[in-house]
Amino acid sequence: MSGPLLSLRHLYHEFFARAGDGFHLAAHSHHPWPDVSRAAHIAYWDDSARLVDIKWAHFYAEVLPQAQALVAHLVRAPDPKQVCFAPNTHELVVRLLSALDWRRPQRVLCSAHEFHSFARQLRRLEETGQVRVTRVAAEPYADFAERFKAAATATAPDLVFVSQVLFDSGFVVTGLEEIAAQLPGECLFVVDGYHAFCALPVDWSKLAGRAFYLAGGYKYAQAGEGACFLIAPPQLALRPLITGWFANFAELDGPQTAAVTYAADGQRYAGATFDASGIYRLLAVWRQFEELGIAPEHIHAHVAALQARFLAAAADWSWVKGGVWHPPHGIERGNFLTLAHPQAPALQARLAAAGVTVDRRGERLRFGFGVYQDQPFIDAVIARLAQL
Repeated sequence: MSGPLLSLRHLYHEFFARAGDGFHLAAHSHHPWPDVSRAAHIAYWDDSARLVDIKWAHFYAEVLPQAQALVAHLVRAPDPKQVCFAPNTHELVVRLLSALDWRRPQRVLCSAHEFHSFARQLRRLEETGQVRVTRVAAEPYADFAERFKAAATATAPDLVFVSQVLFDSGFVVTGLEEIAAQLPGECLFVVDGYHAFCALPVDWSKLAGRAFYLAGGYKYAQAGEGACFLIAPPQLALRPLITGWFANFAELDGPQTAAVTYAADGQRYAGATFDASGIYRLLAVWRQFEELGIAPEHIHAHVAALQARFLAAAADWSWVKGGVWHPPHGIERGNFLTLAHPQAPALQARLAAAGVTVDRRGERLRFGFGVYQDQPFIDAVIARLAQL
């Protein structure tokens, strides 16, 4: 790489030929797929037709180890066999929840900004009286980690769940290792890395023995749906109550004894039959990026340069007045910008009418950036938005 700005829009030529030529600024919501993903999708169909009944044997012997090695490499996890795939992270969360001791109410600590599927599930469990939840607000951002650690000490939680990058602001949660050090050994510690995976450089090596890591290919990994994963700490051999036949695939032909057995590695958290095409796409996309010498740190540097250019121009836009950028300047953020504005719904409609795609969470507009954008693209977006 000669500099932070990349020029990779040509890798998405076929995708945008079908999606249209609008200004897409929602990579954090639905990231465009590189064109190589189409051939990978077809390869999954071809393998299914060629192998039929022995497709899963091929998947476990050939495809899964490659995908596990890729994920481990991307986040510097020490043991690829601790990577377990599933169609979505919610399925994995449910299995982790099922491993808690439900003979008594469970205490959960999380941020007040977890993604909808986890937040909804938690609220539903609260309705039963079986869960007591402490939620820590992100703001003020500067001391979030300290406040979160204090809450961990005060509440003695059974489960701690926190996003590495908060979905409603882009705020990067730091101090995860220090948070882990505060927790008793029996407490489950889960980090939702969805908005960090393939967006930021992630080094999971120091937490791999203590915490679970959740992420997937739908967003910045650019592989679409169906390629989510969990990285499990090897010494924490839980026995999820909710379990499927893939949780011990190697012993499928053995006797089904009274005691339910689990795989010795991360596969103990697996479910059942699923569409594996997303994993094929994930492998194809990142093989291409690796051939081009592109890693998450290059993507983040590219995005940071585009964000800086965008924010410098946005300071002069009248429609931004009255809004607040989250997190504020000087605090680390992920690969999208968040504008909290009281007129957010109307502004989103005006942006859409101008051909600019962003998404919204309540009063917060999110502007996403990725390697499918280059400097001329952002300059054209800036010119369009200056006229809004």
